[in-house]
Amino acid sequence: MSGSQCCENPPSLSSSSGAGQVQEFGGLTSYVSGPADSSSAVILVSDVFGFEAPNLRKLADKVAAAGFYTVVPDFLHRDPYVPVPEKPFSIWIKDHGPDQGFEDAKPVIEALKSKGITKIGAVGFCWGAKVVVELAKYAYIQAGVLLHPSFVSLEDIQGVKVPISVLGAEIDQMSPPELLKQFEAALNAKPEVEGFVKIFPGVSHGWSVRYKDDDELEVKSAEEAHKDMLDWLVKHLK
Repeated sequence: MSGSQCCENPPSLSSSSGAGQVQEFGGLTSYVSGPADSSSAVILVSDVFGFEAPNLRKLADKVAAAGFYTVVPDFLHRDPYVPVPEKPFSIWIKDHGPDQGFEDAKPVIEALKSKGITKIGAVGFCWGAKVVVELAKYAYIQAGVLLHPSFVSLEDIQGVKVPISVLGAEIDQMSPPELLKQFEAALNAKPEVEGFVKIFPGVSHGWSVRYKDDDELEVKSAEEAHKDMLDWLVKHLK
């Protein structure tokens, strides 16, 4: 697994950002936002830089404002990827496989159900998209959104059992447009599962949560992706 583009533009992490609270949820330290009495919830699964990324928390608050109980678990267990020479991505990823994220997500889903939540969606960014596609293959969730996915294969997409939206970047080595078009063809061949694929022009892998505030194109494209994501969640969970 190459991590070159996956790991560019690390965010400045801040555990204090956002309108929600950090608490334990489903056995994991999590950022939680939104109405506690909601019957629908959304799990946001971070990229390799973890659950403290300020743009991710801003987005969680946006999802919460749409009426969803929103949980951003620390699936990386206080060890997000830090680009340092002594621990290259190829070493880090061995201890942080998305397969472990998939297992860790199950108790989070159970904790949501125990609160009386009946509809659960999941949104994954880069690394997190692989976690979400696994949840979608086993119907642990009712809808999923993948943003600039990493490590997601055509076979994964062919196996999904719930509505899935894929929002990708034009400039992306992890999921190039050719692969996204194959995803789209696979979803079109499965009329029983609603699918949506969109490629955002002029932006790079990771842009939806790693956009720079002074880059007008990135910000505008990120906001468009966030709207598409929310529209999908509202359609399938409300």
